[in-house]
Amino acid sequence: MASTRRRGTATRKARARPSRGRIFLRRTVAVLCVLAVGGLGYVVLFTSLLGVRDVEVTGLDRVEEEAVVELAGIPDQRPMLRVDTDEVAERVVELDELALAEVSRSWPATISIEVVEREPVAFFAAFDGTRLVDEHGVPFHEVDSAPAGLPELDLDSVSSDDDTTRAVMTVLTGLPKELRESVEVIGADSPGSIEFGLTGGETVRWGDREQMERKVKVLDAILSRPGEVYDVSSPELPTVS
Repeated sequence: MASTRRRGTATRKARARPSRGRIFLRRTVAVLCVLAVGGLGYVVLFTSLLGVRDVEVTGLDRVEEEAVVELAGIPDQRPMLRVDTDEVAERVVELDELALAEVSRSWPATISIEVVEREPVAFFAAFDGTRLVDEHGVPFHEVDSAPAGLPELDLDSVSSDDDTTRAVMTVLTGLPKELRESVEVIGADSPGSIEFGLTGGETVRWGDREQMERKVKVLDAILSRPGEVYDVSSPELPTVS
């Protein structure tokens, strides 16, 4: 009886113990999986099989696509996953005419670059040429002559880091469309001494960039009066002279 129980126990243990063949098969499958993953990683990261074949640029109007592609500097057939999209975007926006750039991968083989061009709202005539200026006070494109329909910035220098430039651009872009389109020149010696000239020959002394809405209403009310200089720097006490 005891012998029978021992044989039964031994039989159950033999059944529970995996065969050498199955152990070998499992190990083989595991090794093959590791090799497959490693091989796939090698293909993706170190071969041209999934490399860049095309660079696509969207959002362009005035800027040439070739200029963006050249500045992006993406080698042909470079593995897609080894393209640093943030780094490419930083290189692209070094182009003065571009305000923003977003770079992404379009599998299997295209790098997509979406850009936003700067929009001119004024121009600045410096000793070294005339340049367009965007709403933030960034000079970005040289032109041969003063562009029609844009006001001139009467400033010593123009920079988005300059307080006076920022104040002037805030006032200019904050004016109602009809009034803004009648501005021929706008400038200041300091952030609090902004003034602009209109197409009719009038001069408007605006002061600082505060109380924009109130100053617009006051100016609209007094522009019908005869005069040459309209001072709304203190909107509570506007003057016409």
